[in-house]
Formats: sequence, structure tokens, C-alpha cells
Amino acid sequence: MSQVQRMSRLMVKTLRDDPADAETLSHKLLVRAGYVRRTSAGIWSWLPLGKKVLDNISRVVREEMDAIGAQEVLLPALLPKEPYEASGRWDEYGDLLFRLKDRKGADYLLGPTHEEIFTQVVKDQCTSYKDLPVMLYQIQTKYRDEARPRSGVLRGREFQMKDSYSFDTTDEGLAESYALHRAAYQKIFARIGLDYRIVSAVSGAMGGSASEEFLAPAAAGEDTFVDCPACDYAANTEAVTFSAPAVEPVEHGPVEELDTPDTPTIETLAAHLGVPASATLKNLLVKVDGEITLVGVPGDREVDLGKLGEHLAPAVVELVTAEDFADRPELVRGYVGPQGLKIRYIADPRVAAGTAWVTGANKPDTHARNVVAGRDFEVDQYLDVVVVEEGDPCPACGSGLKLDRAIEIGHIFQLGRKYADTFQLDVLGQQGKPVRVTMGSYGVGVSRAVAAVAEQSADEQGLCWPKEIAPADVHVVAAGKALQTELALDVSEQLSAAGLRVLVDERPGVSPGVKFTDAELIGVPHILVAGRRSAEGVVELKDRRTGEREELTVAEAITRLTA
Repeated sequence: MSQVQRMSRLMVKTLRDDPADAETLSHKLLVRAGYVRRTSAGIWSWLPLGKKVLDNISRVVREEMDAIGAQEVLLPALLPKEPYEASGRWDEYGDLLFRLKDRKGADYLLGPTHEEIFTQVVKDQCTSYKDLPVMLYQIQTKYRDEARPRSGVLRGREFQMKDSYSFDTTDEGLAESYALHRAAYQKIFARIGLDYRIVSAVSGAMGGSASEEFLAPAAAGEDTFVDCPACDYAANTEAVTFSAPAVEPVEHGPVEELDTPDTPTIETLAAHLGVPASATLKNLLVKVDGEITLVGVPGDREVDLGKLGEHLAPAVVELVTAEDFADRPELVRGYVGPQGLKIRYIADPRVAAGTAWVTGANKPDTHARNVVAGRDFEVDQYLDVVVVEEGDPCPACGSGLKLDRAIEIGHIFQLGRKYADTFQLDVLGQQGKPVRVTMGSYGVGVSRAVAAVAEQSADEQGLCWPKEIAPADVHVVAAGKALQTELALDVSEQLSAAGLRVLVDERPGVSPGVKFTDAELIGVPHILVAGRRSAEGVVELKDRRTGEREELTVAEAITRLTA
């Protein structure tokens, strides 16, 4: 028998107006409906209704992880510096890490993710191939010192996450563990009611090879992904690749210098010469681990610094400064070209060998025409680094790509042996020799999923939870009078006895209008109203999602809700 939760005893304070600092729908509604409360920037308290939804998502995650044979553990959130220093992530994470010292001066961090610690646990516990494969997971609080925490629980500095890790002795075993997690994630997100896409992704600071993201399309999403209307291709924009078409051999004239005063930008240069921006070569100066590097893309495109950083990880990429120009007089701001410079040159594949460009001449107020890739300058490394645009060709079929916004709700990686190498994670193999273990890493944003569901399912009246994760199955409303309250409480007890989770609003002195508004805002799947026909034993049942209403006897309503 489930317990009946009375609104008169529930700690919930609903608001009529949106919080002043709220920008996203989920932020507004979770606060207004009394699910969460802001404690500080990026730090949230989960109130009773919110905790129920959070726990329900955690339950679904646990059930599906247990179903594939994963074992739950709980590792500390307060972690020593040394494992992260050994992996290099103490430095790679930079300002994202919460760092602290104990009273003895030893360095610690609040865990952003736990690859290092799980690797050490398995190294300690598993010594033979007979101990593997093993999959371990935890649902735990993670910490990242976001520079601009925003959008409520979508991007916080403290958040709930399920992270799991697989340990196998072979690459084939890793592929099987990866496939098990992939299928489990599909079941998790289907059960909690999310519309999602699986897209190709990059591994970034996590390391490893194969990587996919689970994205929930939403206007509030901070991730941009592409999908192809003509085929099943989908990818994070940072993972989209472009293959340059073959360049027909053309005899280009010699390099010609042009007097181009006051044209330090592509727009002013193209207007001055009367050429399209696509005929010019845009060159962006960056520093890669402190080394001055030039990045070239067609003039009508922008350099995606995030994409560049992912390609070059773990190296740190940053823009050059005025001091860098002062130290390198051959670099003329606004008039830089790759020809003649003795610095590393990275180019987008569109800057293919044999293509000719208008670009900087490395002299003030001067550009050069007929600067040919492969003839007048060499490309040290080709990387797809342009910002993806709507209509770019699909890497799979060539059709125009479509851009969409989404919330990242899960990410799976085939890490390989990166962390096993760092910590020398070996087991004794079948042949009696040490075998290096290979790993996978798999994350689900549990608290983020609450916001993602809210973003996708809410309507003008408020939240609208799927049954699997709702804080209750039915919200019973007593329209006000003693008879109606008595019937509401009686029906609530009968529904509870039948195994349903019931929230009943029997608050004295609260108008029916406020109760109805709160019921819509809180978003339980079914609203049952004991109203004007209570004396006849008739109630109104409303489907919160569709808005459909029907009058039923109490017995009919109970039968309908428990079917």
C-alpha cells in the first residue's frame, strides 16, 4: 500500500510568477512548482517533489544497469590529487576542478568524474582474467566549477550523475560492454519519456576512441548537433568531418601583391577587391601549448575553436595576445598569410593542394592574390575546424545537413587502455602472462535528465511528467466543501490501497482555482477532482497531458486508474 501525501503537510510553495533570473522553461517551472530551490550560483536544493522525480530517474537507471550485469558501488567525492596528476587531468581540467587542501597541506579535489579511482579499485580487486569482464557503476554527486552556471539544474556546479566503467581483457570484450551500455541507455531514456538522438561525438579530456552522445532535442539545449534528413547520420558539430573534393589541375598565375589599405577583415577585403569572401583565405593565429600556430579556413567560414581544441587535446589552445604580436614582428595583424612564415600551419580540408587564394601578404595594408596551397605554402596538418553550417554536405550521403539544439543527457566512450596504461592495470592472462585491461566509460546526467524531461514535456500550464518518473500517479483535488474533502480523502485511500502513489490537495481555506492551478503546475499525469457531483459519488478525471476530461463514478475512476 502506497502512502497518501497530503498537500496540507507537504513542504511545497508554488509561485505564480517566473523567477527573475530564470531563462529556460525547466528553470522557471521547477522553481515555480516547488521542486528545487537555488542555494547559490549553480548549486540547488532538491525539495520533496523534486527529490521524488530525481529518485525515480535514479531507480530506472539502476534497474537497467543491473539488468546488464553492472554492479553498483559508491566511491568518495573527495579525492586525492595524485591519481589525477598521474593521468594528466589535474592540469587538463584547469579551472573546472574544485581544488582544496586539508589541514596538513595535502591537495585534494571534488570529483568531476572517476576513471582514475575506478581503475585503482579494479587494480586492487581483480588480478586474473577470471575476474573479468566486470562493469561497475555509481550514482553520485559530481562537481565542476563552471564559469557561468545557468539554466537551473541543466548546468550546475554540483550535479547528480551515473557513471559506469567496463573492464575487459580484449577489444572485442570492450565492444560488447559498449554495446550493452548503449542498449541500456536506449531503454533508460525511453522509460523516462525522453525524445533523444544518438550522435557521433569526440572524446575530449576523457580520452579514448569511439564515442557517442545521447542528446535530447530542446530549445534550451547548449549542444548543437547535425542530422541528415536523407539518411540516419547524426553527430555533434565538433565530430562532423568534411572530405575535400578533388581539385582539378589549373595553372595559376604568379603571386601578385595588392595594395589594400584599411582592409584588416575579410568583409573589408572582399568589398575592396570585389571578390566573394569564399575566394579569400582567413588565417587565425592561436597558441597551442604556447606555440604560435596559424589556422587557415576559407574566408566565408569561421574557425570552431572548440572543434580545434578537441582535435588537438590534450594540448591547450588559446588565442594570441597583443604581446604575442609585439614579440613576433613578422606577424602583421590583419594581414597575415601562410606563405613565407616559419610557423606551424593547420588548414581546413577545403584549403586543398592546388587551390588558389587571396590572403595576407605579411605586410601592412597589403594582400596577395594567386597564393596556391602546395605551391606557395605547405599545410602541416589538415583538420576539419570550421563551424558547421546548415546545408553543409552530409559526410555519409552528401545531402544538406540540418542543425538542431539539444541537451546532452548521456555520453559513452570506448576509452581503451589510456587509464590502464597510466596505472598499469594488468591481470594474469590465460597463458600465464600479464594482460593489459581495456576500459569503457559511460555517463548519464541524472539531475540534468530531470530538466531535460521538463523542457520536452511541459506546456503552458506547467510541468507534465511521464508516469514512470512523476512524483505521484494521481493528484486528487478536493474542490472545497466538507463533503468534497471527505470524498477526496476516501478516494485517495482506495487508490493508495490499490498500489497507486497519491497526492491529495485537501488544504483548508485554499480556493478551488488555486488548487486547480497548482495541480496543472505540479504536473502529475492524472488529476482527479472531487467537485460539484461529489454527493452523487461522481468525480472528474483529467489526463494532464492531453487535457481530456470525463466524469466517472468513484469505482469507475479507480478501475480506470489502476488498469
